[in-house]
Amino acid sequence: MGQILAIDYGKARCGIAATDDMQIIASGLETVENRNLMEFLKKYFSENKVDEVVIGLPIDLKGNLSEVETDILKFIEEFKKEFSDIAVHRFDERFTSKMASFFISQSGKSKKKRQEKGLIDKVSATIILQNFLEQRLR
Repeated sequence: MGQILAIDYGKARCGIAATDDMQIIASGLETVENRNLMEFLKKYFSENKVDEVVIGLPIDLKGNLSEVETDILKFIEEFKKEFSDIAVHRFDERFTSKMASFFISQSGKSKKKRQEKGLIDKVSATIILQNFLEQRLR
């Protein structure tokens, strides 16, 4: 059994999270600039067995897709060409950034660290992945 990787795809950078090999625990990995994402994934996949990837689905409260969805769809197309043997799932990412900011504020980190966008992205990816894992158990 391999890991499940989650990507919180943003306009400039992506938060990345992964499970352990037993697919039980989600942990934040990295924040990667979009232009470096494929290079990061190639390296990561060469060093780790990854079975599936979960990519956040950016839906607003009215049910509309965010502007970044166009970029996400282009990325998914490129991803499937490069990694055709890895399943891709989409998962609703509503409120994950707000939840990430809240969890970070409760963690005791300094104000400067709490406002770091990269940290929020990484925690958001972790929340997406944890929610995906929990939904699978139902």
